[in-house]
Amino acid sequence: MFDGYLKVAESCPVCAEELSHHRADDGPAYLTILIVGHLMAPFIHIVFTRFRPEPMVMATIFTVTCVALSLYLLPRLKGLVVGIQWARRMHGFGAA
Repeated sequence: MFDGYLKVAESCPVCAEELSHHRADDGPAYLTILIVGHLMAPFIHIVFTRFRPEPMVMATIFTVTCVALSLYLLPRLKGLVVGIQWARRMHGFGAA
C-alpha cells in the first residue's frame, strides 16, 4: 500500500485499485497522538510515583519510548484511515 514510509502508492500492486485519491491528511497524526498519549500518561505516572527515577533519566526513557511508539503507529494508522475510506467508498473510491 505504501511506496515509502508514509507515501501511499498510486495503485495497489495486487488488485490495481487506484489509491491516489485518498484523503488521510492529518487524521493519522491525531490518532497517533491520542493513542500514544493515552498509553504513556498512566505509565509515566506509575513509574514516577513508584520508582522516583531521576528526572533526566525518566525524560530520556519516555521521550525515546514515545517517539518509537509514534513512529511504529503512524504508518499503520495511515493505512487504517485509507482502508476505512476505501471500505466506505469515500473521496472517489469505488467511483464508476
